[in-house]
Amino acid sequence: MLPSQTLLHTAVFALTVLQALASDTFIAAVYEHAVILPDAADEPVSPEDALALMNKNMDVLEEAIKEAAQQGAHIIVTPEDGIYGWRFTREAIYPYLEDIPDPAVNWIPCTDPTRFARAPVQERLSCMARNNSIYVVANIGDKKPCNSSDPGCPSDGHYQYNTNVVFDSEGKLVARYHKYNLFMSEIQFNYPKEPEAITFETPFGKFGIFTCFDILFREPAVVLVSELQVDTVLFPTAWMNVLPFLTAVEFHSAWAMGMGVNFLAADTHYTNMSMTGSGIYAPDGARTYYYNMKTEDGRLLVAELDSHPRRSLASLPAVNWSSYALSVGRFSPNDHDFGGLIFHDWFTFTELTKPEGNLTVCQKDLCCHLSYKVAGKQEDEVYVLGAFDGLHVVEGQYYLQICTLLKCKSTDHSTCGQPVEMAQTKFERFSLSGTFGTNYVFPEVLYSGVQLAPGEFEVLNDGRLISKTRPTKPVITVTLFGRWYEKDHLKQDPQPPAFP
Repeated sequence: MLPSQTLLHTAVFALTVLQALASDTFIAAVYEHAVILPDAADEPVSPEDALALMNKNMDVLEEAIKEAAQQGAHIIVTPEDGIYGWRFTREAIYPYLEDIPDPAVNWIPCTDPTRFARAPVQERLSCMARNNSIYVVANIGDKKPCNSSDPGCPSDGHYQYNTNVVFDSEGKLVARYHKYNLFMSEIQFNYPKEPEAITFETPFGKFGIFTCFDILFREPAVVLVSELQVDTVLFPTAWMNVLPFLTAVEFHSAWAMGMGVNFLAADTHYTNMSMTGSGIYAPDGARTYYYNMKTEDGRLLVAELDSHPRRSLASLPAVNWSSYALSVGRFSPNDHDFGGLIFHDWFTFTELTKPEGNLTVCQKDLCCHLSYKVAGKQEDEVYVLGAFDGLHVVEGQYYLQICTLLKCKSTDHSTCGQPVEMAQTKFERFSLSGTFGTNYVFPEVLYSGVQLAPGEFEVLNDGRLISKTRPTKPVITVTLFGRWYEKDHLKQDPQPPAFP
C-alpha cells in the first residue's frame, strides 16, 4: 500500500473511532482556586524557589482534578494565574516561565519529559490529565527566544506570553493559546503579533479557548463562535467583579446565552481584588455557579452539558435585537432625564416613579423601552431605566450599547449606577428592549445577593428580554449589554449628553 493511502486509511479509521465514541452530553468541571501567591519582589527568585511555589498551587489543583475525575468529569478548567499568581514585574516572572511547544509536535510530557527543554510544570499537568483520564486546562507562562533580526524582539531577547494549555485524557498537549487582549496591569507579558483562534476536537464536541479580557473583543472571542462554530468555550480568568453589569457570573452566563455556546469559566479567588465567580453555563442558562466574597475558599463545580448545543438552537429563528424596539414609539416623554456614571460611562437615566407603566429613555441612536409592574416597592429604594451608546475608554477601548433597569444605591440620584448587591423590591413582571445597532447583545438578570435567575426570564425573537414568571427575588439589574464590535475601530470621543 502506498504511504499516502496508509495515511488516508489511518485518518478514516481515527475519524470512525472518534464518531463511535462521540457522546451527546459530557460532564464539565471548573475549579475556582484561592491562589497561593509569591512574596512581592522586583528581583527574580531562583528557578527552584519558583517551582516550589508552583508545586504548592499544583498540589491543590491536583486534588481538585482527582475529585472532578471521580465525579465523572471529562474536562476541567482551572483559573488564569492559578499556578503562580500575578505579583510580578517582567523580570520577576521569568523563572516561572517554560517554553511551550506547538501542539503539532504530538507530545505527551508525562511520558517523554526530556524531549524538549526542561518543563516540570507541563510534565506535571500532563500527568494529572493522564493519571485521571481527564482533559486538563491550565494557565501558565510561555517564553520564546528572539534576536535582533526580529524588529519586535524585546531587549532581554525573549517574548513572554500569558498562555493557556490543554492536555487531553492521555496527557498529550492538544492546545496552546497566547492571550491577545492583555489587561492594563499585565506588564510582565508581551502581546502576540497576531490574534490566535485556537480550537480542538474531542469526542464530546468542538472546543475553543481564550483568556479573561479577551471576552470583550471580537478577536478571538467572536471569531471562535461565529466563524469557527465551536460548541464550548474554555475560559481561565482572573475576573475582578464590577457591578452592575460586569460581575463574573452574570456577564459570563449572559455571554453564553447571547453567543449560543457552552461556557466553562474558572475564576481566581481573591476577595481583596474582588476576584470570584466561576460557573458552567449553557445557552439556556447557568448549570451551576459560585460567587463568594466572604471567605477565601476554593470551589469545584461539576455539571452536565450538551456536547453540541448548536443543534438544538439551529431550528430556532435568530433574535432580531432591535425589531420590537423599532416598531414602537416612545412609550412616554421624559421631562426628568438625568445623567450618571456606571464604570466611567455616562448614562442617561429616567426614574421609575409609578408602581407600573411603560418608559423610554434614549441616548444617541439607542432608545431603551421598559414595560414593568412592581410587586411591592420599598419607599427607600429607587429604580431607573438607563441607556448608554458610546465608546468605553478606561481599561480598554470598546463600543457599547446598553439598556438597563437597575436599583440605585440610595434615593439620591447621584448614586444611580454605583455598585449595589442587595435589594428588597420585587417585580411582578418586566420587559426590556432597545434599538440596537449590533447583533451581539447579552441578556443579564441579577437578583439581590448577586444571584442569577436561571429559568425565570427569556429573550423573544423580537429582542425583548422578559420575565417568564414572577421574579422570585428582588431585582438588582435587568440588562441588555450590547457590544458593537464593528464600531471599535472608529474610536469616537465619548460625548456625554447635556442635561439642564
